[in-house]
Amino acid sequence: MVTRPADDLARTIRTIPGFPKPGIMFRDITTLLKDKDAFARAADILVQRYQNERIEKVVCVESRGYILGAVMASRLHAGFVPVRKPGKLPAQTLREEYQLEYGVDALEIHTDAIQKGERVVVHDDLLATGGTAAATCRLIERLGGVIVGVSFLIELDFLRGRERLGDLDIFSIIRYDRE
Repeated sequence: MVTRPADDLARTIRTIPGFPKPGIMFRDITTLLKDKDAFARAADILVQRYQNERIEKVVCVESRGYILGAVMASRLHAGFVPVRKPGKLPAQTLREEYQLEYGVDALEIHTDAIQKGERVVVHDDLLATGGTAAATCRLIERLGGVIVGVSFLIELDFLRGRERLGDLDIFSIIRYDRE
């Protein structure tokens, strides 16, 4: 079941049962991205949310987060900062590990990506359990950035990822309250 504010955008998301493993209902955003009107509307909603916040950097998690995040950065006249899996960024990085259901993963950011006090919005395509977003926020805080908000195209409410993000301002366009 989808909840507002964007039921019309939710209808452009394809659901694929059993991908990447049995029991998962994968929310495929490629169908939204190929729809020029839906893509533009999703970008408009995100940009409008932060247009008066004096955002200096949009920090995005690889790889689907880059798509709308790059549009946001351009339209907000902000810099774009990629967060990647270990070993993918060419210059000196900071690394942050986070727990997965069965193990540990990590993300990295360039050490010169954010200056102390810069106003930052974090963007990713999906909020599930919150581990990736929380690790990204810790990287930004370690660099001295000020997190103004954390945005997502989709949020899976039933996985309670918001709880891992504390009192940060969280915004999701499409929210699913169950699989």
